[in-house]
Amino acid sequence: MPQYMLLIYTPAEGGPSQDERAAEMPRWFEYTESLRDAGIMVSGDALHGVDSATTVRVRSGETQITDGPFAETKELLGGYYVIDVPDLDTALAHAGRMPNVHYGSIEVRPVVDFSQTGMSETQAQARA
Repeated sequence: MPQYMLLIYTPAEGGPSQDERAAEMPRWFEYTESLRDAGIMVSGDALHGVDSATTVRVRSGETQITDGPFAETKELLGGYYVIDVPDLDTALAHAGRMPNVHYGSIEVRPVVDFSQTGMSETQAQARA
């Protein structure tokens, strides 16, 4: 079955308060458990805030390390799930049940299955 990554975004400004986010946590636990119970959860985690990010770039052979996020944005990546479901429509249905979907957004992306490309994962990584 194909895998899909559900990338969870929240507004950089104007989102729920700390208390509202805390009150929402039981819904996140229920959602995660529903994915496990359905046997489709591959992985998933919340991410620390963008203030804890470090960005690495190599330009002209020189490594540049910058504290903070790569770019200013209106939405922040807060976490992800990887699910194993039959098709995109099923992945979209699960994304539509996320607790933050009424104020944030969920980006749904298929995960590349290198066994379907005729290239091994090691070969693909060597080309990157």
